[in-house]
Amino acid sequence: MAFKKSILCLHKILGLATGVVVFVVAITGCCWAFKDEIESLYLDDYTVEIQNKPILTPTQVKTIGSSVFPNNTIHGSIFNNSKEAIEIIYYDAEPEFYQSVFLNPYSGEVMHVENHLSGCFSFILKGHMRLWFPKEIGEQIVGVSILIFILIIISGFILWLPKKRKNLKQRLKFMWKPTTRWKRKNFDLHAIVGFYICSLALILAFTGTVMSYNWMKYVVYKTAGGDKVPAFIIPQNESETPLDSEMLAIDNLIVKLKQELPNALSYELHYPKTDSSSVYVEVSNSKDVFYDTDFRFYDQNTLEELETPGVYGKYSDAKVAEKILRMNYDIHIGAIGGLPGKIIAFLVSLLTATLPVTGILLWYGRKYKKEKTVKIIDKR
Repeated sequence: MAFKKSILCLHKILGLATGVVVFVVAITGCCWAFKDEIESLYLDDYTVEIQNKPILTPTQVKTIGSSVFPNNTIHGSIFNNSKEAIEIIYYDAEPEFYQSVFLNPYSGEVMHVENHLSGCFSFILKGHMRLWFPKEIGEQIVGVSILIFILIIISGFILWLPKKRKNLKQRLKFMWKPTTRWKRKNFDLHAIVGFYICSLALILAFTGTVMSYNWMKYVVYKTAGGDKVPAFIIPQNESETPLDSEMLAIDNLIVKLKQELPNALSYELHYPKTDSSSVYVEVSNSKDVFYDTDFRFYDQNTLEELETPGVYGKYSDAKVAEKILRMNYDIHIGAIGGLPGKIIAFLVSLLTATLPVTGILLWYGRKYKKEKTVKIIDKR
């Protein structure tokens, strides 16, 4: 009894301290689950008819991109294996700038400019990741709160365990009568709903902390038996000088990739930041998931493929530990299970959002009852 009272006290204090954060993170996560499906209903596809002539080279794309936003950093360019436009992605952390420019792959005409920091889903993501606070403050609050939420889930399960086996049935299903009071209904909603979603809520919370903290990523990777560096590392060039050629080597890279990997969906090319840095390309192999993306690195002078000491390389070379890290984000949003997985993530997030509400009502009901009892005793 003393042990359970201590657990109840811990559960209550932690729940009250993080309830608002958990509610916001859960609700925004629930809204994010079907982002791609919802956006497909109103966002245009920027496509062109396939023509019998070469598309823009990476260097031409970069030149055009630099003229559109000359004061911002080009993060990369996405070349598709279909009729879609070439997308130039710009990103700067300070001041925050995140936009895309879509080009006609043959003429270089600007077809569309999209601001990723505006709109409904940008608002939702900022709430989910940092509660709409400045990044440095909000991300820390969310990260710590989700770590605490893991403790809340564990303590909640301990509290859920009935004292006697015959009472187990009451903890597994709603046994309401017309005379059942709202306090009992609220307790059942908190306890029964919490039990059924606790394991999945724990997965969502845990995968969220892996994305929030590099130390957690390190622990997960090493625990799974990983022997590489659990980080994204761009290797240096092995050659020292460019080849004597009229065309830069990087301009042959997309053609080379399309020939070698014709079934890929897209190739996101990242321009080297220095003369000694290699070019890296994210090759997308599947729609709606990211875990099997190939990260390929090429000497910018010779296009010789290089190996990285980090965990993000070719998916075919990934071991179990690397695959676990790669799947973390897709597990977090439910995409790993396709549409059924997203539905499960949506429902678990929605029901998780009810737990702080029913928990606060439980606390308030008991506190109010104690205060009322004290007042009655004082009157006597």
